[in-house]
Amino acid sequence: MADIVSIIRKITKHHLFVPIICLFLVILFNLIDNPQFFRLEMRTSSAGYPTLFGSIISVLNNGTELVFLAIGMTLVTAASGGQDISVGSTIAIAGCVIMRVLCGTETQVYELHNLVIVAVVLGCLAGMLAGAFNGILVSVFRIQPMVATLILFTAGRSIGSMVLGGNKPMVHVDAFSYWGNFIPGIPIPTPIFFALAGVIVIFLVLKFTNLALYAQSVGINENASRLNGLNPRSVKMMTYIIMGVCVGIAAFLQVSRQSSINPITITKNIEMDAILAVALGGNALSGGKFSMAGSVIGAYTIQALSTTLSTHNVPSEGVPAYKAIIIILIVIVQAPVVKEFFGKFWGNLTKKSSGTIRKVA
Repeated sequence: MADIVSIIRKITKHHLFVPIICLFLVILFNLIDNPQFFRLEMRTSSAGYPTLFGSIISVLNNGTELVFLAIGMTLVTAASGGQDISVGSTIAIAGCVIMRVLCGTETQVYELHNLVIVAVVLGCLAGMLAGAFNGILVSVFRIQPMVATLILFTAGRSIGSMVLGGNKPMVHVDAFSYWGNFIPGIPIPTPIFFALAGVIVIFLVLKFTNLALYAQSVGINENASRLNGLNPRSVKMMTYIIMGVCVGIAAFLQVSRQSSINPITITKNIEMDAILAVALGGNALSGGKFSMAGSVIGAYTIQALSTTLSTHNVPSEGVPAYKAIIIILIVIVQAPVVKEFFGKFWGNLTKKSSGTIRKVA
């Protein structure tokens, strides 16, 4: 009995326990309420190509942008002990830069003005520039991250609109939409491959570089990390620039999905989903040690929840209320008082189990 209690205690204390349980609960709800949620089928798209459809595919496909933002947000949170609330507005900036490069000043585009790769690189550079701006405010001027990023959160969408000169261009080039939808002959949505590549790259970076160690060290104790030879400013700046790259990729996928952009409405409120994904991943929003795997699972959990609510015809304006309930539960579960209570509970249960075994013996 004592061994079983000890095993349960180790499982519940694992950093992936919370994100996996949350994802499991969403899956279990759909399994009971709507078994069709897991149905996959081949259909013919409007272009006449066979494509794979189903709620699971929708979750993996539509969750791609959130996965990239969760990756960047995890590093920013770990190093700076705060969150970047400007990512939605920065996507608007990067997306508008991409569309300006591809469309120029035209509103109806039937031939791209530049190569897509050029637009993607410039979009990522725009995201990195925004990230560097936030990073300077946080690392050099030591402004609290949420306050520092509030500047671009407020002004970013207007800046994007100015980049396009107030236009909302529409691209009528099929090859451009392939990146955010389906490549002819491949039944799996293209963004899923982007997400897979992004996850592989970040895990290789964390495995073969000291990025994770540096971010966690600065987030846990900035002064101690400085005494050990690290430059906290550079580390924080690096995480915000990486956040900018993630934003640039997310912006490209968004504009490719829609073949257009409205800087005022694109990815509205996605910054809250990115923060929630990090929290669902079992990461402390105060910084320090982090779990990238947990954040990725958290991102897909949020998207699965959004898809579930959509299948139940919940109005889009009501979705944030359900997510707010989850945030409350996560905050309560991660509260020091609750952790201390469960620590004592498992400790007492282990002692009682050990005592019972001794008496039986």
